[in-house]
Amino acid sequence: MVIRRLSDLWTGSPLGFWLVLAACLYFVAMAVRLTVIDVRSHLLPNRIVFPSYAVAGVLLLATAILHSFADSAADQAASAELFGVPGLAVPAGGAVLWVFYFVLRLIHPPGMGFGDVKLAGVLGLYLGYLGWGHVFAGTFAAFLLGGLWSLGILIARRGTLRSAIPFGPFMLAGAAAVMVLLPA
Repeated sequence: MVIRRLSDLWTGSPLGFWLVLAACLYFVAMAVRLTVIDVRSHLLPNRIVFPSYAVAGVLLLATAILHSFADSAADQAASAELFGVPGLAVPAGGAVLWVFYFVLRLIHPPGMGFGDVKLAGVLGLYLGYLGWGHVFAGTFAAFLLGGLWSLGILIARRGTLRSAIPFGPFMLAGAAAVMVLLPA
């Protein structure tokens, strides 16, 4: 849970607290903008997604590395470690989600836009910072929310099985829900 992580950072690493808070505020701003644009036009613009890699990557990776040097936060740094390397789970989470969504795009191109693939990498950075359980839960939550929405559209007879829905908002909502609700 990001809130718990922020609380722990405040006492263990004030600089880390401000870095994660900045990353969270950026996430909220990015999520709102991308949701509005995707709902209106079924697009996730590169001008928003690409800079998000740099912002999330720098802020979260710096915090994870900073944690590795703080004795009081050593147990918390473990969630951002991979193979004993501090912070490696941050880019690894981004890469794993990017590849997963890319494979889905290859399997069924009409079902997944490339904007969703690019956004998945950004969300993987955020979720990877919190741990691998968050990466998997955030992905599951996105598909669950998207599926429930699609089912609602079908039941209300406002669409068919061939109707296109913007998936970015569900990816963002799933990641946000897991970041806020699932303990780190």
